[in-house]
Amino acid sequence: MSSLTPLKARKRQDYAFFLDYRTRWADNDMYAHINNSVYNFLFDSIVNTYLIRHCGDFNPARRTPQYGMVVHSHTDYFASISFPEVAELGLRVKKLGQSSVHYEIGLFAQGQPTVRAVGVFVQVFVDAATDRPNPKTGMHHSLRAGLERILVRLPGDEEEEKETKRHNKL
Repeated sequence: MSSLTPLKARKRQDYAFFLDYRTRWADNDMYAHINNSVYNFLFDSIVNTYLIRHCGDFNPARRTPQYGMVVHSHTDYFASISFPEVAELGLRVKKLGQSSVHYEIGLFAQGQPTVRAVGVFVQVFVDAATDRPNPKTGMHHSLRAGLERILVRLPGDEEEEKETKRHNKL
């Protein structure tokens, strides 16, 4: 089975939190679909919206005691989306570590059943005073509690983790 097969099969019910984004004319590139850089903007927006709304006192604008640094991101594209479509973004936590969190974001066009793109963001939460993860406490308990609410394990997660470990050894 191709490693992309489970991602291509993603459905809205695979995600625990949703955010709509009304595309803009300026989001389109010269090929008349949303530019790749906009996907990163959208993925960052849904992650931070969830953190601010559902993870205690977390607020990156206030420089809280901890903040998340993106240490890895990638996107698998399956079909394009373009203005004036509305993007529906779904978010789940696929893995939660001591200080790190692996998010998966599914992008759907409003009213369409198939996923258009799947993105992954990995954040490490660091102490604001040191810009380093806290090895003793990890991430703040209210942040962890909020992230645990959208922790969803799906078929293919284990295979992807094994492939990532194998790739990192090369």
